[in-house]
Amino acid sequence: MAARILDGKQTALKIREEIAAEVRQFVDAGGPTPCLAAVLVGDDPASQVYVRNKQRACEKAGIEGRLDRLPADVSQSELLDVVRRLNEDDGVHGILVQLPLPRGLDERLVLDMVDARKDVDAFNPCNVGLLMQGRPRFLPCTPAGIVQLLHRYEIPTAGKHVVVVGRSDIVGKPMAMLLAARDGSCGPSAANATVTLAHSRTADLAEVVRSGDIVIAAVGRPEMIRGEWLKPGAVVVDVGINRVEDRLVGDVHFDEAMEVASAVTPVPGGVGPLTIAMLLGNTLAAARAIHQSRNSG
Repeated sequence: MAARILDGKQTALKIREEIAAEVRQFVDAGGPTPCLAAVLVGDDPASQVYVRNKQRACEKAGIEGRLDRLPADVSQSELLDVVRRLNEDDGVHGILVQLPLPRGLDERLVLDMVDARKDVDAFNPCNVGLLMQGRPRFLPCTPAGIVQLLHRYEIPTAGKHVVVVGRSDIVGKPMAMLLAARDGSCGPSAANATVTLAHSRTADLAEVVRSGDIVIAAVGRPEMIRGEWLKPGAVVVDVGINRVEDRLVGDVHFDEAMEVASAVTPVPGGVGPLTIAMLLGNTLAAARAIHQSRNSG
């Protein structure tokens, strides 16, 4: 029997409707229109598509979307000046620096410059530290979207063995922290997992993956995880998106996984839309926190 599809696109639409309603309530109660400012450097086609999608999502949610376009040859100091200006702009509540940056620019230096109160991607080291301590200011967007997806499909993680393949600062590491926590944004049933953080250099990686009740693939290698790597009945969340000739494929071989797993996310249409939905939620949370801070001061 083929696995069921975990439809991230439809789940994200539902979440975005909920956020749009919350934005209306916030503004009607006297709050400012939440504003997300994106910084796009260069002309990378994929980055342009991502930013355009985020701007459209902002508009539909009642969030103001701003965009600073900078040439690929912008200097480090000029880029930092743009981020500094957005930090100081009272009308901006969330700042997004679209990655990757062109070669020659220090991504870490730029992300560290973003005001932690406006860091809606949750990349600033202050926000990473708060997440590590279990008291996050913002939840990292892709991991938070995955938690929402599992919760809304009534797939608990408590007591389950989750294998996360990939150790990036954006997905793998924060994913492991969220799932191993005692509680989370969707309650204890969506946390309390036993987590193995694996990667491309893990010895006997296939055997490690096969031990997972839930497998989250974020390693960036097209169709690396095969059907025989999976425990029968496992839940598979594929974060990867890779272009192979004229196709977009994930890090998991989709057709093979469908024959073994109990549930699988598609690529595209799985995790990607959820990332944008969580970004909108973080922007609203930032606007609320900044507004409250100014009023109480």
